[in-house]
Parts: sequence; C-alpha cells; structure tokens
Amino acid sequence: MIPDPLDFKDLHTYSIYGRHSKVTVADFARPPAAGMTVRDLMAALPRQFAGSDFPDLVQRIATAHESDRPVLLGLGAHVIKVGLSPVLIDLMRRGIISGIALNGAGIVHDAEIAMAGRTSEEVADVLGAGAFGAARETGEVLNGAICRGAEKNIGLGEAVGDVLLEQAFAYNDQSLVAQARKLDIPVTVHVAIGTDIIHIHPGADGAAIGQTSHHDFQVFCSQVACLEGGVYLNIGSAVVLPEVFLKALTVVRNLGYAVRNITTANFDFLRQYRPTVNVVQRPTMEGGRGFNFTGHHELMIPLLAAALLDVLANK
Repeated sequence: MIPDPLDFKDLHTYSIYGRHSKVTVADFARPPAAGMTVRDLMAALPRQFAGSDFPDLVQRIATAHESDRPVLLGLGAHVIKVGLSPVLIDLMRRGIISGIALNGAGIVHDAEIAMAGRTSEEVADVLGAGAFGAARETGEVLNGAICRGAEKNIGLGEAVGDVLLEQAFAYNDQSLVAQARKLDIPVTVHVAIGTDIIHIHPGADGAAIGQTSHHDFQVFCSQVACLEGGVYLNIGSAVVLPEVFLKALTVVRNLGYAVRNITTANFDFLRQYRPTVNVVQRPTMEGGRGFNFTGHHELMIPLLAAALLDVLANK
C-alpha cells in the first residue's frame, strides 16, 4: 500500500538573517586583474578551504624559516621528472629548505638529469624487449656510488652527491642531489629493494644499498628530532616517504624529543591514504596542523615558492 504524501504545512522555520552561515560574501574571491602581484593574488583567493589553508601554510613556512626552524621536504621522483628542481634548488640556496628526503627513484632521475640533461624513458616502448631500466651509465654511476658510500660508512644521498660533484657532469647545476651536497644540505634516500631500475643491474649490492639507506634513515631521524616548530612537506610520495616519516617521528618521540608543535602538508594530484593519515593527520594530533592540497606539482610548487618568497620579502 502506498502511503499518503507527508504534509509539510506545520514545518518549523527560522530567519536566514539570524542563522549562522559558513559562507558570506566577505569570503568570496576577488576577480584577478592584469599585472597583479603574487601578494594580490593570494589576498584575492576565496577564504574557503584551500583558499584559506594555502596562505596559512605559506605563513607557517615563513615563520619557521624566520625562527630558524627546519623546513624538510619529502619528494617523490615525479617532482624531479616534471622539471621542478630549479625551483627547489633556488629555495635551498636561499636557506629555506633544510633537508630533502627522496625515494630510490629520486636519485635515478636526478642522476640522469645531471649526466645527460634528460630522463624518464617510454616504458611501453622498451618493456616488451626487456630493456626497461637497462641504461648502462645510470646503473654504473649510482651503484658505484652506493658501494663506495658503504665502504666509507656514509649515507646513500651523501655518497651520490659526492660522485656527481666529482664527475662534474654537464648538468649538475640542475641536480637536486649535486646542489644540495654542494650547499651541505642533507639529502637522505629511502630505498625499497626492487623498486628502482638500478637494482636490476649487475653492479647492485643489496648489502651496500641497505647499509647506506639505513644510515640515511638515521640521519633523517636526527632531522625530525629537531622539527619542533618546523615544517614537513610530503610532495608526490604516496607510500614510501609517508611511512618513513611516521616511523622517524615515533623513534624521536620514543627517545624523548619534544616534537609536537609541527606543521605538515601533503601535495599531490590524487589524495592517497598514507600521506593523509601518516603525514597530515596522525603527526599533528597533539599539536600543530596538517594540510592536504590536491593539484599538479608543476603548478602548485611554483605557486608555493612564489607566495613564500613574497611573504618573506615583505616582512
């Protein structure tokens, strides 16, 4: 049996003028104008969601830098592949970036840029022939650097940076690792065995990879131990670096370091579980704040750098 329609005539109503509203015209964006500055653009954003969160993050990074607190970056290799190294190198030279953590693919693409000014082969064209990842120079240079790093009892990132500088490759000025080593900024490399093309080369040494990458994890933990009042940005790593960051954070808290008031942010073109939980949410449950921004790196990171430099220049 179909019931009679419900009668709404006795529904209680209220006035919109007395109701709390989450959005008002005061929050609306202002139309962009030709020739507006970065500061003008940021001020013109709607004060809703990312429109208010993004300027907040920029201010937090600026405050951390001015307070001599660390600004650490965890980068997926895609950040390098889309051509953002010059933006990050500039921030390193300005003393804004305190350290960089990479996954294993990061050193592959960075070293190929340094050596040849090019990277990122077309996998579909070579996978069928079993040629994917078989570039001779990439395997020789990186595996050789890693083995030497193990012999010297240093970290993987430091070892690769040393070799790139010693070889004086033509495009070292575009290499994050080479320039960070030149500036004495720590680069740590966090490797999952079997994920990187250099692991299939005959010169790969699992013991050396493990030793140097574990050394880098300990270096990264030392950086995280000093992160109180600082900033950690995870850019483009969906799995490895969010897990590494969470483990480093629990290590330093276990050892008695007060790392509670921190700012974290995740930048990626998709929202993934681990960055959201392990970078944005869990680490800031007892203080600080976490942010999540969805967008293409090649747009978001230059915008972040431009807004940050504008804030610092107008302090």
